[in-house]
Amino acid sequence: MKNTSIRKETQKDEKLGRISEVSKNSYRIMFQGEEIPAKLKGHFYEEDTEALPVVGDYVTFMYNSRGDSMILSVCERKSFLQRPDQAKTGVMQYMAANVDYLFIVTSLNEDYNYNRIARYVSIAIQGGTIPVVILTKSDLCTNAGRYIREVEQISDKVRVHAISALYGIGLDELNEYMTPGTTICMMGSSGAGKSTLTNSLIGEEAMKTSEIREDDDKGRHTTTYRKLIELPNGVTIIDTPGMREVGMANVQEGIDETFSDIIELECRCKFSNCRHDTEPGCAVKAAIASGELSAERYELYKNLGRENTKNYAMKKEISKWAKAYKKNNKRNMWD
Repeated sequence: MKNTSIRKETQKDEKLGRISEVSKNSYRIMFQGEEIPAKLKGHFYEEDTEALPVVGDYVTFMYNSRGDSMILSVCERKSFLQRPDQAKTGVMQYMAANVDYLFIVTSLNEDYNYNRIARYVSIAIQGGTIPVVILTKSDLCTNAGRYIREVEQISDKVRVHAISALYGIGLDELNEYMTPGTTICMMGSSGAGKSTLTNSLIGEEAMKTSEIREDDDKGRHTTTYRKLIELPNGVTIIDTPGMREVGMANVQEGIDETFSDIIELECRCKFSNCRHDTEPGCAVKAAIASGELSAERYELYKNLGRENTKNYAMKKEISKWAKAYKKNNKRNMWD
């Protein structure tokens, strides 16, 4: 009887919240409109890093009003954004979970980079999130329409908007995403306008902003950690640190979805193992020759695929080593 009552009490005391910040081994949980400090239950340290909570995760926890609450479990994710770390060691960096729209923010100046946008789009699609490219500072560009058309060619799954948060141009186009229960994650380079856009959507100076350096059009770092913000209208914003480099690993499905036109062409080739080089009846080569497919787009597809294969192989090797290391450590503890 005693054990039964304890079990019932434990279940009663379990709460459901959402991770709003992660800092090394400490966490903050958004719960009933407030942020509370929390730590992980011990069993998490025996699992893969992918199982650890990230910003946007819903978690169950034991509430402690006098100190750190205890995170018990991570609820099933409906989307999960990840990338290899910038050191290119193959180790994955897990960025955000349960995101509906990934706002890929890039400014219409020297920051604009077609290649980088395509990488973000692949990450979004792989993670189960809808990619929305936000071209900021349209007031500084004389031909924003050209960039909109160019980005639209990346994938038929991408949405594009050109805006100026400073002058309120195009912001009304974003209203369709501002519905209660929606989570939007902001990603892009430093100084691209993520924090300014976030402040515009929130309606107050919630995030610090900085000016673009005049000598190279590049921004200073303003957001230094991932932060979840709940808006009064029921929308959740996740702001992230600036990323000038975006690697590829474990996103082959996302790459294939992004470049689905090339995948379709490959299916039309005369030979199933066509390398699109000297083989006769190659649909890819024919599409490039006719102008249906640009050589630059095909080269980007190949480069992203090669990088993904290389980094993912490295990731699996590191994961294998890490599991063996943990296993040996456990054995040594009991010897």
